Amino acid sequence: MDILLTGGTGFLGSALARNLYDQNNTVTILTRNPQSVRQIGRPGLKVLDDMANINADSSYQAVINLAGAPIFAGRWTPAQKQLIRSSRIGLTERLLDALARMPTPPQVLVSGSAIGYYGCQGDTSLTEYSAVHEDFSQQLCHDWEQAARQAEAQGTRVCLIRTGLVVGAGSGFLQRMLLPFRFGLGGRLGNGQQWMSWIHLQDWLGIAQTLLYDTTLHGPYNATAPHPVTNREFTRTLAACLHRPALLTLPASLLKLGLGEMSELLLGGQNVLPQRLLEHGYSFRYPLLSDALQEVLSHE
Repeated sequence: MDILLTGGTGFLGSALARNLYDQNNTVTILTRNPQSVRQIGRPGLKVLDDMANINADSSYQAVINLAGAPIFAGRWTPAQKQLIRSSRIGLTERLLDALARMPTPPQVLVSGSAIGYYGCQGDTSLTEYSAVHEDFSQQLCHDWEQAARQAEAQGTRVCLIRTGLVVGAGSGFLQRMLLPFRFGLGGRLGNGQQWMSWIHLQDWLGIAQTLLYDTTLHGPYNATAPHPVTNREFTRTLAACLHRPALLTLPASLLKLGLGEMSELLLGGQNVLPQRLLEHGYSFRYPLLSDALQEVLSHE
């Protein structure tokens, strides 16, 4: 399959690029920094440095759209919020305009999203069929998905992958946790009752490829493990895997003071279940957090 991938040099994108390339697909990474593609470790990857080069001579059977500025990069100032939105929604709109120049539209678009789509709803179990609670993250994901779904008008099958917290070697959020936990300085955030809907990297890759190849699938899918945990459970499990205590607490007031509105991501959380994947019969390699963390830590 001839695949165009945006966000292909990030944590998820580079792992997916390697997997797809190793399965004998032709993978082209759209990036403004072609030199960064070398770090993926697959010399046969192709590079496209400008959307303007997508034209009537281009032909991609599939497009995977994962590009977006990091949401944890800093306080959510008005300028940062605009950057986060434009790097997802604006880029997706421009991408679809570029793909419309091709003589044949792609068969499938797998487009990134996040479980932030549901907003913070406490202990409520959330599936793809649930109502949402409006906040910045919810509106961001909603608008991002709506931009991607415009490809359906051209006959392209669109799948939306609502990603949770990804547990994998090199994962940003897990890397930030490991150092203090290894020194016995880890602990819960706030009261620790907020939900963390997580997924192992290998399962995320499996889900992305299932959405890519299975022509019966369309619409949104929660890329989360079937057993979410609270922050208290997550920290206890990580500490146990490292054979360290987890006695400290980072007060919610300090998080709110330091991070402002962005602290909602750490103190709110969502209890998200992958209902549509389970209905489809997807089998998770790492359904339990302890197994997932043990596998990741074996590579650290």
